[in-house]
Amino acid sequence: MEQHLNPEKVRKLAKALDSAIESRNIEDIVSYFYEDCKIELPVIKLSGKEDLRKAINWMFKYLNQITIVPITIMVDQNIFFEEFTVKAMVRGGKEIQVNQSEVLVYDKEYKVVSLRLYFDRLELAAAYTANPIEKLMINLISKASLKGLS
Repeated sequence: MEQHLNPEKVRKLAKALDSAIESRNIEDIVSYFYEDCKIELPVIKLSGKEDLRKAINWMFKYLNQITIVPITIMVDQNIFFEEFTVKAMVRGGKEIQVNQSEVLVYDKEYKVVSLRLYFDRLELAAAYTANPIEKLMINLISKASLKGLS
């Protein structure tokens, strides 16, 4: 169902959502979402604000001092697409940088009804781990997954 929303208002709301994530304000983040929102992460689908809170708590468990750096932003009707880099500090003080993208679908009341977040789990694992054996395993799996493409 296409809805013609104000693209500038959608951009401003998405930026405000990014700011809420950076400030780690869970209730502020949740306030941007529709009650029965759908959240799709790699290999898992969640539904509703309580699941959203679980996803946010999971993210905050691993990532501290989050900064979201937009790369590409597009708005079409009620759909917001953003490609961005997450710069964060993880437990132990290690800084990581991971590329991600998201698709937010807004309803006529400018609430998010659907969030699809895309990121390479191997890239995140490689950025997060300090263990040399784990890094080697992740590197081998990454190379094997691209075999035949170059």
